[in-house]
Amino acid sequence: MAVDEQTVRRVAKLSRIAVPEDRLAALAGELSGLMDWIEQLREVDVTGVEPMTTTVAMALPLREDRITDGGKSEAILRNAPRATDGFFVVPKVVE
Repeated sequence: MAVDEQTVRRVAKLSRIAVPEDRLAALAGELSGLMDWIEQLREVDVTGVEPMTTTVAMALPLREDRITDGGKSEAILRNAPRATDGFFVVPKVVE
C-alpha cells in the first residue's frame, strides 16, 4: 500500500503533529514501507495458532490472601502536616 504526501499531511494534522513540508516525502516512504510489511504479515497462515499474552509460558506465583501490617494509621498520620480525626487535612481545591 502506497502512502502519499497528502495522506501523511492528513494523519499529521489528525494526530496534531507538526511535520515540516520537506519531511513529508521521507515520511511517506517510511509509512509505505511499514504498510508493505503489514501486508506481508497478513499472508502468514495462522489457523490453529492460539493467541498469546506473553512469549514465556509460565504461571504467576500466588500467595495466600491475608491481612498484614494493619493498624498503623497513627504512625502514618504523624508524617502528615495536618491530620484530624484519623484523616489527612488538605487544602480545598473545588469551590
